[in-house]
Amino acid sequence: MPNHKRPARRRSRRVGPLLLLSAILGGCAVGGDWRPGTSEERAARMALNGEYLEAAGIYIGLAGDAEGAERDRLTLLAVEQWLNAGDANRARIAFRSVVPPAAGPVFWLWSANTAALALYEGEPERALEILEPLSRESLPLDHRLRVEALRADARFQVREPARAVELLIQREIWLDEGPLIKRNRQRIWSGLLVSNPQVLREAGERATNPVVRGWLSLGSLATTTGQQGIGWSNGIVRWRERHPGHPAFLLLDALRLPDETLLEYPRRIALLLPLSGRAASAGKAIQNGFLGAYFATAGGLDDRQTLRVYDVEAEGGAAAAYASAVADGAQFVVGPLLRDSVAELANNMLVPVPVLTLNYLPDDSLAPPGLFQFALAPEDEARSAAERALLDGHTRGVALVPDNGLGRRLLTSFADTFEAAGGTLLDYRGYTPSNQDFSLPIENLMALSGSFRRYQRLRANLGEPLQFDPRRRQDVEFVFLAADAPAGRLLKSQLKFHYSGDLPVYSTSSINAMDGRSNNDLNGIRFADTPWLIEPPVWIDHLPETYREYWPEERRLGRLHAMGYDAYHLVAPLFAMRGGKIAELDGASGRLFLDADGRVNRKLAWAEFRSGNAVALPEPEDFQTPADGVDYDEPTPQGRDPTWSPPAREL
Repeated sequence: MPNHKRPARRRSRRVGPLLLLSAILGGCAVGGDWRPGTSEERAARMALNGEYLEAAGIYIGLAGDAEGAERDRLTLLAVEQWLNAGDANRARIAFRSVVPPAAGPVFWLWSANTAALALYEGEPERALEILEPLSRESLPLDHRLRVEALRADARFQVREPARAVELLIQREIWLDEGPLIKRNRQRIWSGLLVSNPQVLREAGERATNPVVRGWLSLGSLATTTGQQGIGWSNGIVRWRERHPGHPAFLLLDALRLPDETLLEYPRRIALLLPLSGRAASAGKAIQNGFLGAYFATAGGLDDRQTLRVYDVEAEGGAAAAYASAVADGAQFVVGPLLRDSVAELANNMLVPVPVLTLNYLPDDSLAPPGLFQFALAPEDEARSAAERALLDGHTRGVALVPDNGLGRRLLTSFADTFEAAGGTLLDYRGYTPSNQDFSLPIENLMALSGSFRRYQRLRANLGEPLQFDPRRRQDVEFVFLAADAPAGRLLKSQLKFHYSGDLPVYSTSSINAMDGRSNNDLNGIRFADTPWLIEPPVWIDHLPETYREYWPEERRLGRLHAMGYDAYHLVAPLFAMRGGKIAELDGASGRLFLDADGRVNRKLAWAEFRSGNAVALPEPEDFQTPADGVDYDEPTPQGRDPTWSPPAREL
C-alpha cells in the first residue's frame, strides 16, 4: 500500500486515512510457484481484488502447515497483505518470526517488506537504502512492480514528488490491464495529496516532462485549495485546458470536481467590520484572515475580483455601512460582526444584496431572505462535546458550568444534544468563576456530601472513630466542564482531590487559553476547538505560523483569523447557491454546513491536554443523531431548570 507520510514538522491527522486509501495499487508480488486451484492461488486473486485481510488470513494459515523456507515465504506474503490492508502491527509481529534469507525470491520479498515497514515508521531514507540496490537487479515482473511502487512512496516522503511521479509513470509501462493502470494513477494521486503544496509548486516549475508537470500542477492545485472553493473550481477548468489528454483525466470523474455553478462568484465584495472602537482588535483579526484567503485565491480567478473594507463605526452603524457598500456596487457583503449590528441590519432594512453576517441573530429573530449567519458560537462547541462523549462510548454524565448566562446556554446546548441522542445528563451544578474553592458544587455533584453524612451517622451510632474513605457516586461516566483556563486548572485539580480524577472530562475551546501559563493541571481534558489552532488542513497548515509571525499582537486571536479565512470561502458557494444548499466546506474554523435557517454550523476539531500541550485527536466517524431535528420548544427534560433557556448570543 502507499506509505505517503507527510514530511512536515508534525504528522497531520489526515495522513492516517490517506495511508490506508489503497494498497499496492498496481499488483502484488506473490513469489514462488503456485498451482491453479490451490488455496495460494485463491489468496493471490483476493490480493489482486483488494481483499487484503482475507488473503493474509489464507497465507498465514498455509504458513502454519509449512516448514522452513516455505513457511517463511508464505509468512512474508501474509505480511505483504497486512501492510496492504494497513494493519502494520500484525505485519510487524509476523515479520519478526522470519529469518532473513540469503538470496532469491524470498529475499526480494523480505527486503520489500522491510522497506515497506520502514516507510510506515516514517524512515524513507532507510527504505531507499534497501530499494535502490534492489531496483538494479534483474527481478521478475511481480517483484519489480512492488519495488518500484515502494521507491515512489519513499520519494514522496523525502519531498521529491517529481521523481516519485516519474517512477510511477515508468511503472505503468509494465502494466497491461486497465484496472491496474487506473490503480497506478490513483497511487500517484494519493502521494500528491499528502505532499507539501509549495514543494509541488516548485517541482512543477522545474519539470520538463509535460506529463510530470501536469501531475504536479494538479496536485499543487488540490493541496492548495483543499479541492474546494472558487480557487479549485476555476483552477480545474484551467488545468484541463492546459493539459489536454493528460493521464490524470482517467481519475477526474472520481475527484471532487466543482459544480458548474461554483464558477459563478461575485466580482465585488464588501467587508463590514468594526475597525475602530471597543471591538477593533477583533475586527482587524477577522480582516487579516479574510485578506489572507482573498489574496491566495483572487489571483487564480478568470475575472478580477475586488474587495472593499468598511469600518462600521466610521460609517455610522451597520445599516449605513451596508447602504454604502450597495451604492458602491457590491455584489456580496460580509459582516457586520457585533450582535447588535447584525440585529440592526436585519431589522431596519431589506437585503437587496446577499450578506453573510459574522454573528447570529437572537433565536427568536427571523432572518430576511438573502441574509446568512456565521458565528464562532460556544453553543456549537457544547453540542460537539455531547457528540464526542457519545462517540467515545459514554451515555451518562454530569455537568459543571458557570453560574451565569453563558453557562446556562452551554448547559442547554449540551444537554439537548446529548439527551436527544440517547444520553442521560444525571445532574449539573453551577459554580462562581471568580471563586478559588469549588468544593461545594463538586461535592454536591458527586454525592460526596451524602457519603460524609453517612459516615457521621455511623460514627455517632457506634460511638467510636472509624477509618473513612469518601466514595463518589458510581453512575457517572464523564464530566462536561464549561470553564476558561484559569477556572479549569482549579476545577480539574479539585475534581481529582474529590475522588473524581479518573473521570473523562470534556470541555470547550475556552479551556485552551494560549495564555503562556502551564497547562499541566489540565492534562486529560478533551476539548473542541478550531482546526486552525489544533491541526489545520494541509492546504493552510503554514498560515497559523505565518500569522503569528506578522501579527504577534493577535496571537490569541487565531480563532478569528480562521473565521475570516472561512468567511471568504463561504462567499462563492452562497452567492451561487441553488436549492438552498451548499456543499460542506472543510474550513479553518471547522467543517462548515448550512442549515435550513441560513446559519452556517461548525463541526469542530478535538484535542487533549497531554504533558501540558494540546495534542490533536483523531477524527471520529461522522456523527448523526436525532439532534439534527431537535425542537427547542419541547418540554424540559426532567431534572433541568425550565428557566434556563438560551438567551441571545453575544460576541
